Amino acid sequence: MAKLLYSALMSLDGYVADEHGNFDWAEPDEEAHTFINDLERSVGTHLLGRKMYEVLVVWDDADAFANASGYLKDFADLWRETDKVVYSRKLESVSGARTRLERDFDPQAVQQMKVQADADIAIGGPNLAEGAFKAGLVDECHFFVAPAVIGGGTRGLPNGVRIGLQLLDERRFENGMVYLRYRTKP
Repeated sequence: MAKLLYSALMSLDGYVADEHGNFDWAEPDEEAHTFINDLERSVGTHLLGRKMYEVLVVWDDADAFANASGYLKDFADLWRETDKVVYSRKLESVSGARTRLERDFDPQAVQQMKVQADADIAIGGPNLAEGAFKAGLVDECHFFVAPAVIGGGTRGLPNGVRIGLQLLDERRFENGMVYLRYRTKP
């Protein structure tokens, strides 16, 4: 059975975007991005909320990264090789190969995906992840904590959900970012 992984770049005070929706303070450098790429190799499907999809859809454009640095081109290639499910009631359609639109997040359907998948499933976006956390579907959390305190914005973890965590891995990057990998405990 595949694992459902929640990954987030967040500030030290737990936000994935500031009060204006910006997240430039969390942009990974080459070292951190290369590490993220290696983690992405285990992912076969991405589950995305609308906002996260709108941020990441740029990676579907092969031409945009044809002359990019190796680590960026690598991520773009990995992104295009994965299936994407976008959950949105507002979007009329989605673009990009291997991408489909669903109107509602169905925990039972996601559980079935986990049972049938040959590769891990990543869930992106804190609003979408909230439903997965509440349904007990998240198996691991991968947090990239940026060396910044932003004081408010979009929280990376849901309110009203209590989950025990077991630290599995950690890594420190030269830019001050820290990677923390946790297994969820029932």
